[in-house]
This record gives sequence, C-alpha cells and structure tokens, in this order.
Amino acid sequence: MNYTSTRDNTLNVSSGFAITGGISADGGLFVPTAIPKIDAAFLASLVPMTYIERARAVLSLYLTDFPKEELEADTQGAYGSGFAHPKTAPVVNLRDNVNILELWHGPTCAFKDMALQLLPYLLTGSAKRISGEKEIVILVATSGDTGKAALEGFKDVPGTRILVFFPNDGVSPMQKLQMTTQQGANVGVSAIYGNFDDAQTGVKKIFTDPAVKAKLAAHGMAFSSANSINWGRLAPQIVYYFSAYAEMVSMGQIAPGDKINVTVPTGNFGNILAAWYAKEMGLPVNKLICASNANDVLTEFLTTGHYDRKRPFHTTVSPSMDILISSNLERLLFHLCGGDSDEIRRLFGQLAETGEYTVGDDMQAKIKAAFSAGCCDDEATKRTIAETFKTHRYLCDTHTAVAVTVYDEYRKTTGDTTPTVIASTASPYKFSAAVLSALEGRDVSGLDGFAQLDRIEALTGVPAPAQLKALKNASPRFTGVCTKEEMEGAVYSLLGIR
Repeated sequence: MNYTSTRDNTLNVSSGFAITGGISADGGLFVPTAIPKIDAAFLASLVPMTYIERARAVLSLYLTDFPKEELEADTQGAYGSGFAHPKTAPVVNLRDNVNILELWHGPTCAFKDMALQLLPYLLTGSAKRISGEKEIVILVATSGDTGKAALEGFKDVPGTRILVFFPNDGVSPMQKLQMTTQQGANVGVSAIYGNFDDAQTGVKKIFTDPAVKAKLAAHGMAFSSANSINWGRLAPQIVYYFSAYAEMVSMGQIAPGDKINVTVPTGNFGNILAAWYAKEMGLPVNKLICASNANDVLTEFLTTGHYDRKRPFHTTVSPSMDILISSNLERLLFHLCGGDSDEIRRLFGQLAETGEYTVGDDMQAKIKAAFSAGCCDDEATKRTIAETFKTHRYLCDTHTAVAVTVYDEYRKTTGDTTPTVIASTASPYKFSAAVLSALEGRDVSGLDGFAQLDRIEALTGVPAPAQLKALKNASPRFTGVCTKEEMEGAVYSLLGIR
C-alpha cells in the first residue's frame, strides 16, 4: 500500500513517509493509491474481537510497511490503557434502531483520543526509518479537541516537540484550560487572535515554507502534523466505524451484511471522511449523513456541489465545528475525480483566490449518492440536548446534539429507517455551560465552569470525568496570544530558536 499526493499524483511514497511528512511538499494531502477491499469473512471476524484486535486488522491493510510486531505493540500501547470504558469505543442504544458510538472515553474526553493516542507510536516508528535522528516538531491548529488530545498523546515522547495554536475566543473554557495547563517538557501552546480557519491557514503556510523548513533543519528538526491532514490521524478513525458495525451485530441491532446509516458531526470533514473510506472498503453503509452547525458550508456543498467560504463566521455552542475551510474534503474530491491532481489544483486554487469553487455534474452525482447533509443552529442544538435527556435519559454534548438533530430531520424527511449509528464526539462536560443552559432553560454564565459541572452532575446523575474535575485547581502554563501574522515567530519562540 503506497500513498500519493492530492496535488501530484506522480508521487508514490510509503505510509511511514506520509505519516512523518504530515503534508506533501506541494501542499497536497497524502491519500492511498488504492482503497483496500474487505469481504464478508473479514467483517464477520471482527465481531468477537476486542477493539485492539479490530484496530490491528483494519490498520494492517493500510500500514503495510509497518512490521507486524510493531503494529501490535503500537495498538496495545495506544488502547491497552487510558480509556475509561472496557470496550474503548462502546455503542449505546438510544432508541429503537438508533445507536450512539461513544468516542470520548479516552484521556482528554474527546474523539480525537481515538487517533491521537496511536499517532505518537506511528510517527516515532516511522521517523526512525525515514528521518533518522531529526527531532520531529508536531505543529497543530485546533478548534478545541485536537489540541489537548495531541498534547496529551505527545507529552514527553522522546524525539518530538509539539506546538498547538488555538483561536483565543473560539474554544470552550474547559477546552482552553485543558490546553493551557498542559504539562510536559516538550510542549508549547499559543492562542491566536482569529478563528480556527486563521490558525489552520497559518499552520499550512508555515509547513510549506522552504525557509522555515530550512531553519528547522539547521537545528536538527523537521515538521510533522497531528491534525487530520496527517494520514496517521485519519487511518485510526476508519477503525471505529468497523468496530461500531461489529458491536451492532453483537447487540442484535443488525445481522451480518445488513446496511447501516452513519451520522457524523463534522467541521474539518476528517471524521466523516474516515466513514467514507470504511464504506469504500466494503463496510455495508447505506448513507453517510453529514451534520453541521450554523457554519453550514459543508451542508451547502454536499447538497449543491458549490463550496463557498465567503459567508459569515458563527461562534457557536459546538465550537469544534466552527470551520469554513474543511481541509479533508480535498481527499474525497481527489478520489471522486479519479485521482486527477490537475483538477484538484484547479479547484483549490480557485478556493484560495476567490473563496469558492463548483464541482462538475459527475462528481456532484457521486457525492449525492453517498452523502446526505443537514445543519442546525444553537437553539435547536440545546433543544435536542434537553429532549434527549428528558426522553431517553441520555446526556449528549453540543456536537453530538447537532448530529442527533440533523439525523432526526433526515429520517423525518426521507422516511429512511435503516439502523443508524451516530458518532458522539465529546463528553458533555467539556461544554458544561451550553449543556447546563439547555437542561435548565436559562442563562448559566454567572456560574464558573466547575460550578456548572457540579450542577450537571446533580441534575442528571451522570458522573463527570475525573480528569476534567482535576482541572479545578490547575494554573495555566501558557498565556501567550499572537496574531496570525506572528505565528511563525511564535513557533521559533516556543522552540527556543533565534
């Protein structure tokens, strides 16, 4: 299994090279040259397996240059401890044939742990084979959850440094506290004035700047990424859709071979793209339902084929989805246009120059065949949180509530009752202000984050994660804020480079 670039299909590299590099030198994203196919026997074999065993089975199809013993050790190291639930990513029945895939039982209480507990193992192993003795600098832009998960995953990992940039006013107070209090000798954190798209654009610019790369090389360093632009982030996410299917078979929700729908709240398109890869591999998926908040750029694109980031940016109660430039969409379009990197360069050149592009009729037809899309505002999100708890005694966070809202509308509109799994991406306690406000129907901004947390526990009986409670008396280590133009200088400063 080799990899190429979305912007240069003549490139042909190993998975280790793709993971170590993070992003191609031409600015494109690494994608597999062919998507592996599975059969009914493979799918059936997953049912009795543990999550670790399922991860090995799926990842071995993509990471073919990793020795078997190394992949076994990596998956054991990632998932053998640190997850609060024995199933790692359990499936919970919400009602009739609608199920919740809980992806937030890891150390930072967000779905990003599912990949970012594994990525340090994949990256350090690859780096030894590819980069020799260079120190790997992980550069991350985050809309909230990726930052803490990456910091925790790479904390004190030998041969690595990790730097995280987040929008100063674009994450929840709990997310900010998680990042700014991060311990570890090799970590650095900075807020920026701007939104996630500003942080993401700045990181990509730094990544692909030859002068910056040369300066790092002079200090024995090389960049890589822990964002979902890195294939080592995306590949582990494919696993949990196969695992969810196997769990639904075990629960008697479906018979082997039955189709399911998958609903995913997404901003950067990585989480639902992983589900698309699973579908293309042969996982029996009927429809992929993309759920957006008020930043509805993906809803419009998947519905019309027109991508237009020139729209108001909304700061919402589901901040991890407050994104107008969905980077992973580039991977999907590359596959759907038959690997035509000229077409990808044309489309994303238009996006950079004009802020928009439109795909052709053939590509639009392929998109509509696989995807449905919907969006909702904060009011609907909060209403769903309250109604879901009142009716089903299930407490969901703001992002999961967006997915539940969009799925319910899809089902009502289409009449499609295919058994469904909804990806739940974070603990409700990471967004305690919005969740408590939804439950009580009032403004709770007068309470601090930990008083909000205690109040939710008292109202619902759902215990808050211990690692979030432990932040109550933590003091921030990192208080710096920079403009997007100052990000390069902040990188040098955090690395101690002059």
